[in-house]
Amino acid sequence: MKKAQLVFIPSPGVGHLVSTAQFAKLVLDRNDSFLITMLVINNPHAESISKYIESLASAHTQIKFIALPETIAPPSAEALAVSTEHAFSSYINDHKTIVRDAIVSQVMANNPAPIASVVFDLFCTAFIDVARELGVPSHVFFTSGAAFLGLMFYLSDREEYGQPKFRSTDPDYIIPFYANPVPYRVLPLLHNDKGYETFAYHGRKFKDANGIIINTFSEVESHVVHALLARDDIPPIFNVGPVIDHRGKSLSGSDAVKRDEIIKWLGDQPEKSVVFLCFGSGGGFDEAQLKEIAIGLEKSGHRFLWSIRLKPSKGQMHASYFDNYGEILPEGFLERTKNIGMLCGWAPQVEILAHRAVGAFVSHCGWNSTLETLWYGVPIITWPLYGEQHINAFQLVKDLGLPVELTLDFRRDCPTDFVKAEDITKAVKTMMEQGGELRNKAKATTEMAQKAVEEGGSSYVALGKLIDQWLENKP
Repeated sequence: MKKAQLVFIPSPGVGHLVSTAQFAKLVLDRNDSFLITMLVINNPHAESISKYIESLASAHTQIKFIALPETIAPPSAEALAVSTEHAFSSYINDHKTIVRDAIVSQVMANNPAPIASVVFDLFCTAFIDVARELGVPSHVFFTSGAAFLGLMFYLSDREEYGQPKFRSTDPDYIIPFYANPVPYRVLPLLHNDKGYETFAYHGRKFKDANGIIINTFSEVESHVVHALLARDDIPPIFNVGPVIDHRGKSLSGSDAVKRDEIIKWLGDQPEKSVVFLCFGSGGGFDEAQLKEIAIGLEKSGHRFLWSIRLKPSKGQMHASYFDNYGEILPEGFLERTKNIGMLCGWAPQVEILAHRAVGAFVSHCGWNSTLETLWYGVPIITWPLYGEQHINAFQLVKDLGLPVELTLDFRRDCPTDFVKAEDITKAVKTMMEQGGELRNKAKATTEMAQKAVEEGGSSYVALGKLIDQWLENKP
């Protein structure tokens, strides 16, 4: 007989789903007293998401996955174009009744164990009201870093005090959760008023939860942790990371074949000699930028493994794979680089970062990828593309001093954010030929990350306190 139940509700994005499922598994590995149900909201703009759900369900058999009815109209392409975050927050908010009914009929009715908490994603604050209506606690599972959580509180504070929204003419912002002044240009997700209002709204709603669980570790964001602890108007904070799916998704068929080909190729390369390029599920480029990347890599003279994708088609969130490389990349590129480079579509990112041959990671700086590279000690070359990735890259470069900066800013003078081949060459050569100090920093960060989750470490202790709170059912 289970002592308590937990209901998890992630945002309908691959990165959110993966980290939430991995955290749920971490809870069960630590204490199997819980019965865990995960309510999955459909994402019609991400065609591959159902495959990820199937993969997660097969990998986490002790978690019950429930797909919610698809009765809510998805956000329109027009709404997504204005602000993806606002459009999806509204879409998720419209699921309140569906979520309430699912908890009552498929969780409460099926097991007498009390619900210790409804654990929801950062865009799912509407479900605080559902939990309160049902008389159960609620917790935020924050899938980004502590600094970005602090930024959301900062935005809610600005609105509370009647301060204006961000404008391009503003001086750099003094935000307590960042060690350095933050320029407007690294906050593109807040350039739009709808996006600004959405993050400020969620920041206010977080204060109504019974706790906030962050996928980070206190040692790497110590400045932020101290700033959060100094506030008396927010719920208890539990830093439980890095929460990483080290196993990756279960593979079969062509994916398994591709994985084996990649790992075999890496096995033939010298130690720390390969630059790995991968930009997340939404990270693709147009043909002109792909050509420029190819030229930059070739001129660098270094080995590379490139997960190559075209930018998402209109109305879609995920970039698309293709295999007609020769038709898009510069003439002769494949032949000239066949002995030093490998191109692939999907890539087993965690396994690649863990491989001895990988010496640098050109990354979009999504938070899951950031934690993975910190864990495995692979130095980062920053290339943020969307969402909070620019402010993540800013934090990594300016506050933590860990990566080489390829791009950091959303540049208003270059709205397509086109990156030239010579800049790519320079960043790769700098990291691979002069990056000794950065490698040492990365190694030190790896040791901190691994100690944090070991018995007695900061994240291990925080998770224990959280589980005790849940089992005692004390808000």
